[in-house]
Amino acid sequence: MTGVKIDGLEVAKSIRLQVKDIVNDLKAKGITPCLATVLVGDNQASATYVRNKHKACEDVGILTKDHTPTAEITQAGLNKLIEELNQDETVHGILVQLPLPSHLNEFITTTQILPEKDVDGLTPPNVGLLSIGKAVLVACTPSGIIEMCKYYNIELEGKNVVIINRSNLVGKPLYHLLLQNNATVTTCHSKTKDLKKICLNSDIVITGVGNRAIFKLTPDMIKEGAVVIDVATTRHDGKLSGDADYSEIIEKTSFASPVPGGVGPMTVAMLLKNTVTAAAISKGIDIKS
Repeated sequence: MTGVKIDGLEVAKSIRLQVKDIVNDLKAKGITPCLATVLVGDNQASATYVRNKHKACEDVGILTKDHTPTAEITQAGLNKLIEELNQDETVHGILVQLPLPSHLNEFITTTQILPEKDVDGLTPPNVGLLSIGKAVLVACTPSGIIEMCKYYNIELEGKNVVIINRSNLVGKPLYHLLLQNNATVTTCHSKTKDLKKICLNSDIVITGVGNRAIFKLTPDMIKEGAVVIDVATTRHDGKLSGDADYSEIIEKTSFASPVPGGVGPMTVAMLLKNTVTAAAISKGIDIKS
């Protein structure tokens, strides 16, 4: 069999169109959604990611405010900047681009952000709300994966799902989202035993290791007709790749996402959605109605 390509670009386009409509509605009410980004230092990869996010915001009508402190900024200085953004009523979402320089603490930094402006879904209050199914602002990559499944009518209820990732950005929030969709979820990591056996028993495999030197998801690890969603982004043989070779996996799956063009575009699309959601919340507006 040959599976169906999960086209993240196509799904992201549909989300962006929804966001653009919401932006227009909010502007008609006198609210211009605004995302403030904080990029510390001169990490070129991070700078590229931030530029892409700014461009995406511009395309849907979201205002951006760019903050680029030098790598020499102290923790106290960074905390002060975030507090200023917290107090700025024209700013609805705050995104601190990670990773930070080694002398800065990522947990301390992200916890400075007001939960209602936390468009990355990383603050303890939002993480806690997610664990009980009450979160409004959820980590972008996991929520994007759920949207992809909805778009392609991939049933989650009652399915055995394995996540090969336990990070705070992907694996942990995704675990809760899948549970809320009534899936049976197994989380695997570097200490997991019999990973191949677990994968072969899974209807859906979501992989996000991102290091081909130590791991590759191969066709013999997935059962016929399974769904594979590849979250990883790494350089392999001189090109952007995921944990799997899409051309191999697609021959055995019912659905599979490629890298690039799979989960990546969804992460940015969900950031846009979180930003307009935060803008609406700030004025007591329910954008679902």
